[in-house]
Amino acid sequence: MSTIRSDDHDGGVRVLTLDRPPANAIDEPLLDDLGITLAAARHDSAVRAVVLAAAGPFFCAGFDLGSPRRDPEAARGLRTRYRDVHVALLTLPKPTIAVVAGHAIAGGFVLALACDYRLGADADYRVGLNEVAIGAAFPRTAFEIIRLRLAPARASELLLGAALYPASQATRLGLVDELLAPDTLMPTVLRRAARLAAFPREAYAHTKALLVEDAVRRIMHEPPEVDDRAAAVWMTTESRAARARQREKLGRG
Repeated sequence: MSTIRSDDHDGGVRVLTLDRPPANAIDEPLLDDLGITLAAARHDSAVRAVVLAAAGPFFCAGFDLGSPRRDPEAARGLRTRYRDVHVALLTLPKPTIAVVAGHAIAGGFVLALACDYRLGADADYRVGLNEVAIGAAFPRTAFEIIRLRLAPARASELLLGAALYPASQATRLGLVDELLAPDTLMPTVLRRAARLAAFPREAYAHTKALLVEDAVRRIMHEPPEVDDRAAAVWMTTESRAARARQREKLGRG
C-alpha cells in the first residue's frame, strides 16, 4: 500500500498527500513512494503543478526514529534515497506548493522547504529544525535546501537553536509564505497552484532551474568523506543517548 495518495484537480493540479500514520515520518518506503509519484508527475504532460499535502496532525515528523537500527550500507542507501527524492522535488520543472497544516519537524520542515511555495494553516501545531537537540547531523541535501530558502539569520536560529516553535512563528522563520485560516487553506492553495500552472511551462522550468542549480550542484558533488563525517555524528554516545530520550518521550521505547 502506497504512503502517498495522488489526486488530480482542475487546471492540471495534482495533489500528493503524505499518508503514513501516525506522523508521516520518513523511511525507505515513503521515500520510494514519493519518488515514484514525483516521477509520474514530471512525465505526465497533463500535470502542470504539484501540491504536497499531508494527512493527519503531522505534515511530516522527519526521519522515523522508531525504525530498526541500520547497518552502514543500509544507512548509506537511506541517505542516497533521501538525496535523490529531495533533488527530484527541488528540480521538478513544474510549480510546487507545500501545504503545511500540521507539525513540520526536522526533515519535515526541510521537505516543505524543497517546494517552490509554502502555505500554512493558522492553527495549533509546531515547526522547527531540532536535529542538533537529538544528536542528528544534517545531510548535505537538507543543509543546502535550508541555505537556499532561508535568510542566514533565520537559518542560524533554527539550525543551532534546535527549538520547536508554534505555527504562529512559521512565517517569520521562513517555513511558509503565508498563514491562512484552516477552512480557506486548501481552496486557496488549489487556486494559486492553478494560476502558476497556467504560466508557459518552459519559462517557469527554465527560471526555476537557474534558481536551484547551485544548491543542486553542491548536493550532487558532496565528497564521500563529508557524508561519512555526517554519518559519524549519529553514532556518538551523546547523540545516541539524545535520540533514546526522544524516543522515550514519544513513547516508542
